[in-house]
Amino acid sequence: MRVINLLAVALLVASTSSVSDANAATGTPSDYMYWQAADGAEKEGYIKEKMPPGFQVVITALDGPVYADEHGRTLYKWPLGALRNGSTGDRKDGPSACTDEKLRHSAGLMSPYPAGLLLPDADNRLSCAESWPPVLAAEGAEEVGKWTLAPRPDGSGQWAYDGYPLYTSHLDQKRGDVLGGSKIRSGGDGGVVREPVGPPPDVPSGFKVVSSTTGRLLVNDDEFSVYTWDGDEPNKSNCNQQCLMDWTPVPAPEIAVDQGEWTVVKQTTGFNQWAYRGKPLYTYNKDTRSRSFAGSDVPNWHNVYTQRAVLPPAEFTVQDAGFGGHVLADANGKTIYLYNCRDDSYAQLACDHPDSTQAYRLAICGNGDPALCLETFPYVEAAADARSASPLWTVLTIDPMTGHRPTAGQEGAMHVWAYRGRPVYTYRGDFEPGVTRGDGFGEFTGRRNGFKAFVLRDDFQGAAFRR
Repeated sequence: MRVINLLAVALLVASTSSVSDANAATGTPSDYMYWQAADGAEKEGYIKEKMPPGFQVVITALDGPVYADEHGRTLYKWPLGALRNGSTGDRKDGPSACTDEKLRHSAGLMSPYPAGLLLPDADNRLSCAESWPPVLAAEGAEEVGKWTLAPRPDGSGQWAYDGYPLYTSHLDQKRGDVLGGSKIRSGGDGGVVREPVGPPPDVPSGFKVVSSTTGRLLVNDDEFSVYTWDGDEPNKSNCNQQCLMDWTPVPAPEIAVDQGEWTVVKQTTGFNQWAYRGKPLYTYNKDTRSRSFAGSDVPNWHNVYTQRAVLPPAEFTVQDAGFGGHVLADANGKTIYLYNCRDDSYAQLACDHPDSTQAYRLAICGNGDPALCLETFPYVEAAADARSASPLWTVLTIDPMTGHRPTAGQEGAMHVWAYRGRPVYTYRGDFEPGVTRGDGFGEFTGRRNGFKAFVLRDDFQGAAFRR
């Protein structure tokens, strides 16, 4: 296993014209294919749509372009999802299921919990509408394009996009925050999640953009990865003969024309090939699964992002994971873990944030004992004045015995690294770099209430984009 420090990478990225140049200079594999430097110019293009007055598009650090209200707050939807014993969320073209009622008891949606159990910290719970304020329409507002009006229980109108009622998140504090949810699929036991809403990506027919842990990944219609090669020239393919044994140029229709960042180039065999940002695109003939990174193991070949996240804090490292792939790790090579939690109410409120109840987390990591939790899944501490170039990473001050924010001047408070507003952890059972013994620690393999490794790439387990 190798420990790779991100500070060295940041310096290399800043001092060279490309990540591949940095890799060539050091002789290391392309471990930094995941991120861009803080001053990176990659921003995902999008198709402009008609919008009602007061809305805008904001380019976010991880989720790309999203719709936002007049204050820059990200807009979310809550699509109906099935759980083991029922379903919850909003039906398309239906009214909002997120109400002002403060739900104090479990809904029994997830086995083995029956309905009617008193939820933790029930007296301090927010209602669904307090956690997810509905985006209300002014009186006389008119529908336009995909933007329609859905009725609220009190008779007011709520904006909807593509049939789904829209919300903001009480966690988002500034323009570009997407702390409330993710486009990444939660999995069968991960609860019914909110998703940020954004305009369609500006890609030709035959391509898709999917969210990954480190950015917006370009794939074809079958969700197989597309790649670029350093051996090509701008808008010219040099892949021929032996190269074409392993790589297939992505064909462009005969009638295709250049459009924005997309150009049409002539492949050496004579047919049209798509190029993105001047780089001809290929699929890898040896890929056996969708959203693969296997082609990037071949020297000088790279997965393609429409937009990549900025490098994490410099003290973090990347490790070869025992299960195959890469994980984010601390300075000592210990795998980083994220805590996931969603309560068993019809509102499916998240319980993974310091401002929410900590009862679920304490039950999982220490049987209710905060001291044992600090031993089992210790916080990743940070210097009080530490800063990250990535807006996804911040330093939080935490009361380690409660998991909440401390009072002003409280003794024993800790400064910890947080990802998207949530503290990150290591696991005491990981004795070697790349070990992930804490992955899936909790209920339903950590999807609903528990800890998941911060996976950058997962070659075999089919969970490359888990959080």
